[in-house]
Amino acid sequence: MHLDYLGHLERESARFEAALLTAPADAAVPSCPGWTASDLLWHLAEVQWFWGEIVRSGAKSPDEYAEPARPADRTALEAFYRVASGGLLAALAAVDADTPAWTWSEDQTVGFIRRRQAHEALVHRVDAELTAGSRTPMDPLLSTDGIDEVLKVMYGGCPAWSTFVPDPERPLRITTTDTGRSWLVTLGRFQGTRPSDGKPYDEPTLDVADDPSGALSAGATWSGTAADVDCALWNRPAVHRIERSGDDGVLDAFAAVLAEGVQ
Repeated sequence: MHLDYLGHLERESARFEAALLTAPADAAVPSCPGWTASDLLWHLAEVQWFWGEIVRSGAKSPDEYAEPARPADRTALEAFYRVASGGLLAALAAVDADTPAWTWSEDQTVGFIRRRQAHEALVHRVDAELTAGSRTPMDPLLSTDGIDEVLKVMYGGCPAWSTFVPDPERPLRITTTDTGRSWLVTLGRFQGTRPSDGKPYDEPTLDVADDPSGALSAGATWSGTAADVDCALWNRPAVHRIERSGDDGVLDAFAAVLAEGVQ
């Protein structure tokens, strides 16, 4: 998909702020247990500050980043968020998407950061609106891309030095009812030893393939609007019901992976 990630990042960041500032500073964030509205504001401010600094500085490692101090009061925190958010947009707009940049992904480009931060802002905008009690619609195409990103990047994929070991159960198909996209999700584990430090891994993961025709064999299905599926994959409440059908074992195994959240 070819999306204007910078435009979405700007809009979602503004909607995040507009929603969150209608809530008391100490209001609980329903989708982030233990967080207040001020904690959520600081989180996104710090995240956007971090990535803006990474892009501006050309840092080769996050170790080169100096974490800012959290502002002591709400007014200063709001001001810091605006500076951080504006700075991230300016930094990303100043260079091409294929410009090299440090990321935690194998994709070491500014384009990865643009996409990731558009979805970071989208998900936290949902959090802000849940906090304020004023939920508004999500863009269907951005949400569709969000499903693709969370499945393939945040939950799925194995490093080159590891091996994917699929579970014997049949895969799960996820379909969006409004944008017509379909993915086939195979549950399994990634196993291997990280070359840089010798750390062994044996953890749950997903292998995700596009299934445009919906013809590949699946043991279970998820079906819903792109926004609802995107929210559910991020453990945020969907607005409408997601239809789940098929093998209970496959559905339960997938639910268990989602319950662990993005690590």
